Amino acid sequence: MSSLRTQHKTILHAFTVVVLLCIAVAAITDAGTLKAQTASWTQVGYSSAPSARADAAIAYDAATHSTVLFGGNDGYSVYGDTWTWDGTWRAKFPATSPSPRQGPAIAFDGAAGNVVLFGGSSFPFASGTAYGDTWTWDGINWTQQFPLVSPSPRLWSTMVYDPKAKTVLLFGGSNTSGGDDAFSDTWAWNGVSKTWTELNPTSHPSGRAANQLVYDAANRTVVLFGGVTTNLTPLNDTWTWNGSNWTQRFPTSAPSPRNGVSLAYDPRLEAVVLFGGAVGACCSDSLNDTWTWNGVNWTEIYPANTLPSARNAQAMDYDTRRNVVVMFGGAADSGRILGDTWFLALAP
Repeated sequence: MSSLRTQHKTILHAFTVVVLLCIAVAAITDAGTLKAQTASWTQVGYSSAPSARADAAIAYDAATHSTVLFGGNDGYSVYGDTWTWDGTWRAKFPATSPSPRQGPAIAFDGAAGNVVLFGGSSFPFASGTAYGDTWTWDGINWTQQFPLVSPSPRLWSTMVYDPKAKTVLLFGGSNTSGGDDAFSDTWAWNGVSKTWTELNPTSHPSGRAANQLVYDAANRTVVLFGGVTTNLTPLNDTWTWNGSNWTQRFPTSAPSPRNGVSLAYDPRLEAVVLFGGAVGACCSDSLNDTWTWNGVNWTEIYPANTLPSARNAQAMDYDTRRNVVVMFGGAADSGRILGDTWFLALAP
């Protein structure tokens, strides 16, 4: 009889554990759904803000706790102005700055404590000159750096800070505004020694431009998505960088092939956020969908309230002080250039 009671207790205990595990899994699932459901896009107007533009460079400057925006184009000319957002947009007037340009790569360099900008193009069409210069922003002024070795001149490359390597990672880009020659090289910027080093991973994404990099803090990897090939074919492949090599990932679901997307890591969602982009070869057929990457799979989410209009080549980053994804501008399919400011945040 004692043995029977023991068996019953063991079975009851095992059943209780299973039930509790099921409840825990359900709670986690519900929490993830709740986060997606309570995230909302909100448009905010300002009396002073950057003019409408696409292909601007944007990065959150952790040293000054503000978002920095530089350059871009309005479809006819390129800009060389600098703006910051710290709850409101502020025009900055540095003593020196990069020349006007579209499509430069930008990132906050956590090791050096400044923002680094590379390349871009002088004109918003194929006749523009691609740049290969490197600049840093200290919150007051831009300073040109003169490393002995640099990536070749290009625009529509992408950069992100890799905290594990303590360097800024750069990938891809094109040497013409028409995307005629897309690169597949990987470089690292050491902001302390002010040097560029070309890396030689055993595997890497194919040559592309107008893709995006973001650091996924939850999974401690750099994530790359999409872009456009030399023959202007949009892509939707996902790659991760572990500090020494690129690995292609094969999620069961993903956004459609596109270029000109924007990515930002949202620590409150604990996921990478993707918005919009163009599925057409020449930046047409733009979208306004929102997706998240959890390190394994892409999931489309449906934020509450009104969504931003469809666009590509918008500027987006995450403001860690104000806990919002900040998005500005971009290009609509009609050729209209946008100048609106949006935030994606969780409901309080």
